[in-house]
Amino acid sequence: MKTYSISEVAEYFNMTSHTLRYYDKEGLLPFIERTPSGKRIFKETDMDALKVIECLKSSGMPIKEIKHFIEWCSEGDSTLQQRYDMFLERKASVEAQMEELRKTMEVIEHKCFYYKTALDSGTEDVHKKNNIKSAFTH
Repeated sequence: MKTYSISEVAEYFNMTSHTLRYYDKEGLLPFIERTPSGKRIFKETDMDALKVIECLKSSGMPIKEIKHFIEWCSEGDSTLQQRYDMFLERKASVEAQMEELRKTMEVIEHKCFYYKTALDSGTEDVHKKNNIKSAFTH
């Protein structure tokens, strides 16, 4: 069975060893084994669990809630509904974030069009309406 050092895992996930130690301290890595000298040993299954942790974290889930998820996982099938509900909530949250980003992208795309047209014309006057010039309302 292939194992990984903390520095290898940190490099793989593009994070610091300090972050992994913090996760461990906060109870997110209760499954990590240690050598007799105390070094953390990461297995493939640990890497998969870290992928889920990083996904939840990047979705905006607080560490405290991720810890609840980890605890539910260790409790087994009795927490399947809680875990399912948690992912439904996460999905709704990410969908809302995506909608906000979509709206933001619309504004950015419009401003790119606005300024590209002005650059091509050599002036913002190309966008004048009723002789009122406003770069903020277009």
